Amino acid sequence: MPASIITGVKATRMELLALKKKKQLAQKGYELLKEKRDALIMEFFRLIEDVKDLRDKLQEDLAQAFLNLKYAKMIDGPLKLYSLAASIKPTLNLEVETHNVMGVKMPKLNIISREEDTAQHSLIGFSSKTDDAKRYFTKALDTIIKLAEIEGSVKRLAEEIEKSKRRVNALKFIVIPRIEATINYIELHLEEAEREDFTRLKFIKRKLSER
Repeated sequence: MPASIITGVKATRMELLALKKKKQLAQKGYELLKEKRDALIMEFFRLIEDVKDLRDKLQEDLAQAFLNLKYAKMIDGPLKLYSLAASIKPTLNLEVETHNVMGVKMPKLNIISREEDTAQHSLIGFSSKTDDAKRYFTKALDTIIKLAEIEGSVKRLAEEIEKSKRRVNALKFIVIPRIEATINYIELHLEEAEREDFTRLKFIKRKLSER
């Protein structure tokens, strides 16, 4: 289906020059948006790989944490561990920031404070397996925080990629074709007007010659 021309346009040379300039700007915008879209897609897939690696790491850390917890229950006893767990209060404070990547605001999670457990609930009197379980659970928590940060970035990149795709397609299939169709329309109109002027001048010249 041929593109429709821009409504309200005047078939003049001035309008023709303005449309040609507009077409150049639209094509430049199209190329820049396409480059941005491609760069965003590359970053998106890079982060997807990071997400996969972090999920694998989280699975390994949690497996080690629960394995050590199992041994800790056998050595220290479940009641002693439950008592320790009940005495633990939240000790992690996060700060949410954003940083700019190719015009996209990406989340960044920073740990601003983490109190050591030794101050409130000392592990003295517990086996090394309890300490190992704590260490692996702490590593798993850090991985979860990083994973949440990157998955948030992936979501925002996906949204921006979709926006860029729509803009690129709009320029490629709607805006630029309409400008080109309008340019062709004006050029044909001007050529027709020139032919009519030429025919009219020839007619006048012939009439003058006959006189």
